[in-house]
Amino acid sequence: MNTLPSHAVPADPNRRAFLRTATLAGGGLLLGCYLAPLASAAPIVDVPQRRKPDEFVPNAFIRIAATGVVTLVSKQPETGQGIKTALPMVLAEELEVDWRDVVIVQGDLDPVYGRQIAGGSTSTPVNYENFRRLGATARTMLLQAAAEIWQVAEGECVATLGTIVHRPSGRTLGYGALASKAAERPVPDATKVVLKTAKDFALMGRRIGGVDNAAIVAGEALFGIDVRLPGMRYAVYEKCPVFGGTVVSANLDLVRALPGVLDAFIIAGTDDLTGLMPGVAIVAESTWAAFSARKQLRVVWDEGKYANDDWRGFIAQAEALADAPGATRLRDDGDIAAGMAAAARTVEASYRYPFIAHACLEPQNCTAWFKPDGSLEIWAPTQNPAAGQTLVTAVLGIPKEKITLHLIRSGGGFGRRLSADYIAEAAAIAQRVSAPVKLTWSREDDMRHDHYRPGGFHFLRVGLDAKGRVVAWRDHFVTFANARTRNGKTELRPGSGGHLSPDEFPGRWIDHCRMEETALDCGIPMGPWRAPGANAFAWVFQSFIDELAHAAGQDPLAYSLALLNRRPNATGYDVGRMTRLLAHVADKAAWGKKKFPRGQGAGIAFHYCHRGYVAQVAEVSVAPHGALKVDRVVVAVDIGAQIINLSGAEAQVEGSVIDGLSVLAQQELDIRQGRIVQGNFGDYPLAGIADRPTAIEIHFLQTDNPVTGLGEPVLPPLAPAVCNAIFAATGVRIRQLPLTQTSLRWA
Repeated sequence: MNTLPSHAVPADPNRRAFLRTATLAGGGLLLGCYLAPLASAAPIVDVPQRRKPDEFVPNAFIRIAATGVVTLVSKQPETGQGIKTALPMVLAEELEVDWRDVVIVQGDLDPVYGRQIAGGSTSTPVNYENFRRLGATARTMLLQAAAEIWQVAEGECVATLGTIVHRPSGRTLGYGALASKAAERPVPDATKVVLKTAKDFALMGRRIGGVDNAAIVAGEALFGIDVRLPGMRYAVYEKCPVFGGTVVSANLDLVRALPGVLDAFIIAGTDDLTGLMPGVAIVAESTWAAFSARKQLRVVWDEGKYANDDWRGFIAQAEALADAPGATRLRDDGDIAAGMAAAARTVEASYRYPFIAHACLEPQNCTAWFKPDGSLEIWAPTQNPAAGQTLVTAVLGIPKEKITLHLIRSGGGFGRRLSADYIAEAAAIAQRVSAPVKLTWSREDDMRHDHYRPGGFHFLRVGLDAKGRVVAWRDHFVTFANARTRNGKTELRPGSGGHLSPDEFPGRWIDHCRMEETALDCGIPMGPWRAPGANAFAWVFQSFIDELAHAAGQDPLAYSLALLNRRPNATGYDVGRMTRLLAHVADKAAWGKKKFPRGQGAGIAFHYCHRGYVAQVAEVSVAPHGALKVDRVVVAVDIGAQIINLSGAEAQVEGSVIDGLSVLAQQELDIRQGRIVQGNFGDYPLAGIADRPTAIEIHFLQTDNPVTGLGEPVLPPLAPAVCNAIFAATGVRIRQLPLTQTSLRWA
């Protein structure tokens, strides 16, 4: 199996596939598709033909050359989640080809692909069934071509590893020999082709290494920061340390005179906190020259209205709002006052968590080339290429049809690269440079100009009856929002993951339930971070339910199961599925069967999000002086009927566990005078090898449910499972994150 870069122009799958073939120069089969909703009457899209024999420009997801080489296009952005391997595996499985002989090509942004985005664990569920049908359709056409050549019944032929075999006679024909003939065949209805059964899968469900693994280990130039073009220039971009600040003046003449500097100029930017912010660009002959010149740049800033934003001030504001009237009611079931009055006892607690940075290992970067004809070519490590194209069009006025965007592998994304600010910055700089220019952020840029996971505060009060059951639930959520003006009206819009759904468990499961939300205006740019919202809400609610179980003197697992089964038919939440998962993880972890000495304990948590059901048990050891060690994490996952790549799936689960621990343990992201204090991993450390749990045990439950993604749903239960285990071990309840805010000493 090989990989090649490409500027490919194929089509996209949505529920219904319309297929058309074209004969390649030199003979071959080119299979493209146009995917439209079932009710659509959109026309079939012609697949453009290859222009010359030596030009490698595949125009569809599947190309079979006369030589027998099979090329598959991966259309989704690859950020380390393994989609560049997984989706081509789906094609290869149904196409029935040897994975070792397949060439994988990264497709660029093009409307004929349809949706190209890596976020929300959507790449697999959106494409899985369609890609299966696309591969099966190609296989069917090859079978029909062989049957026609041999003048035999199609049912007498079988496809196996790139070859069609006539079973009665043993005759064989390779896909390459059949490609031209297959291209002449009418395309069968994609909804009627025969798909392989799971028991016949030879590729899916196995452990397959990532298609780029060998190149990464060899240090080959794969990432955005590695892009090199002839005559390229190098740029840095200085923005106000206070979010929303603007440039008053800068010592541009001095900077322009520095060695290796080609130009320095101010970009006015916009007032969009997640878009093209105002700043000063320096363009130089090398990245070193640009970074060196930046050290001598002096900018006078107008720091704007958010210069007094302060994390401790936010805490004080939130606490003052805990019982204040005027909150937005998200859910108001039953009679909360009557429910509380009838309760045998009440339990109150407040939970808080900070803003967090994405901390991608590869800082943001982008290469852009503004051509004399007004067109723009972009090379970007992005999770959402269309958003980059749209933002560039909006702020620079370059028509979308004149923007070519190449998808480059990203060194981590976690939601940060769904934003496109760095792409707009590179494009704005490129407009002033008559050569390709690469913008590179420093680590400090990346830390201090992130689009952060919003912090939040939950003020909880719950009434319990004489048996410890929840009879009334009130949660006042204080979140953060940015002011946005639309149609002349300014409104506060919570950051991504900063809005609480009224359907969040256990809201719908309690008769007397009030869930409220108050938004604090801030100048902190916010964006999605792994499992937005769920990463925080799961910690709050699963920790508090554990707290309630202990207050009632009951086993946390039994308490949760009883609460879940109050609404066994909850719309949009498969209670039976979660119940079975909890039973499975409890069995694998021997929940309730171990006797732990003081300082050791186990905690359990579960969560449903992004179509995935996950339950986890964490076992921890806490030394008397407070040192924490996570000994074991048992993870049970139900993401549907099929694991595509077992190796990739296991890596996703382990990565989520470690990433979740990293967020638990790292320092609090501090905000003072409207700016982020931390600037590098020295004061904002990530989890290292020594922090990894001693054991991570993974159990996949393959069910009859639709296939879904895995990048998001495993992370949310980790934090509450560990925090609940800490309580079991020490009696210390964690109500503030990160863990550094609470002493774990118990001696």
